[in-house]
Amino acid sequence: MTRSRFSDFLDKITEGLSWKRIAVIVIGAAICSFGIHNIHQQTGITEGGVIGMMLLTEHWLGISPAVITPVLDISCYLLAFKYLGGRFIKISIVSTLSVSLFYKFWELFPPMLPDLSPHPLLASVLGGLFVGVGVGLIVRQGGSSGGDDALALTISRLTHWRLSRSYMFTDFVVLGLSLTYIPVSRIVFSVITVTISSFLIDRIQNLRGKPLLTGNSTE
Repeated sequence: MTRSRFSDFLDKITEGLSWKRIAVIVIGAAICSFGIHNIHQQTGITEGGVIGMMLLTEHWLGISPAVITPVLDISCYLLAFKYLGGRFIKISIVSTLSVSLFYKFWELFPPMLPDLSPHPLLASVLGGLFVGVGVGLIVRQGGSSGGDDALALTISRLTHWRLSRSYMFTDFVVLGLSLTYIPVSRIVFSVITVTISSFLIDRIQNLRGKPLLTGNSTE
């Protein structure tokens, strides 16, 4: 491969991935993963979307999360590739890797917040704030933090629903199914956290100024 061809190839790969966009994605990944690790995981507040479906499948079918999670994520990304385009997938690779790396980073330390298990309402509100702000920053840059975001963005594109409605639809379907093994009292707090996070993601993605969502790309 000649130098000019290599340069063209490199430009193609990095198109749309400015340092500013990557920096915002990294910040969003840090905020989102911090909240899930230090609040949701510590207090046992379940999730909707892919995470909730993974827990549901593990409970009823005994399929390991290590098996079902990548299957669900890949399925969502394949659907997103068809309707949102190649640029979305390219940016999502950066954001998904950032979230995974920050999960590993936070796991190197003991919990950085007080145990909020005795205060599930406070935990659900704070958890929703962290996830909403973090994922909102990522989505605004045209990527996703996982299969949940890819699915919600695809539904929003196909139905012309607001993004918050698409998130709540997928989350509430999964949380409703989760009632088959999780008490209503616990599901209530999950509903609170996903409602807050869905609202914030939608608001941040639609802040004044042109959002950077690249759903029109078909490259």
